[in-house]
Amino acid sequence: MMPRVPCAPGRAPNRRWTVVHTDPAQIRAFFAARAADWETRYPDDAPAYRAGVAELGLREGQAVLDAGCGTGRALPFLRAAVGASGTVVGADLTPEMLAAAAGAGRREHGALLLADCARLPLRDGTLDAVFAAGLIGHLPDPRACLRELARVTRPGGRLALFHPIGRAALAARQGRELTPDDLRAEPNLGPLLESSGWNMTFYADTDERFLAMASTKAQALSNMML
Repeated sequence: MMPRVPCAPGRAPNRRWTVVHTDPAQIRAFFAARAADWETRYPDDAPAYRAGVAELGLREGQAVLDAGCGTGRALPFLRAAVGASGTVVGADLTPEMLAAAAGAGRREHGALLLADCARLPLRDGTLDAVFAAGLIGHLPDPRACLRELARVTRPGGRLALFHPIGRAALAARQGRELTPDDLRAEPNLGPLLESSGWNMTFYADTDERFLAMASTKAQALSNMML
């Protein structure tokens, strides 16, 4: 499934800014050009991020990754959830996004890591949970990324695939139609997670949010070796 890069707000829907990229360098270039004013494009999303992080049920002292963290909008909420004794890492493919995160003071809440989510420099079973906002729609190889996230998450750990608006609202923003092959549609996402070392435990897709929750299988790490 190839990623659809979101249209710039303010553009007419019929401009069709749903550009498809399969090369990580193209994805980096797209987001690099938009990093400086990314949060001003979507200034009212913080409450949705807070609620999405809360769904992970994090506890004091746990370790959590924000995969595809962008400007690090979720990092303060993740830090509040795991406390000073916990570990928070934000990973992103685009240096300019991480620079914007640092400029916004997000480094105070977690480490910022320049990395492809399909090749993370983390040990097996390091994490208790992964938060991924808007990530799944921008991946050249979603299965490879989800397998990698399963590898670095302990058995029984949790994953939240999140977006502050639902699929239909996002499609309208991007000026496109929802189609049956939409990766985030429940009939498609469930089997994808299942084949990638995860069990989907919750699915919600409303105008107000998209949230799919999953947990790593007990044998996820060994499965990745097959």
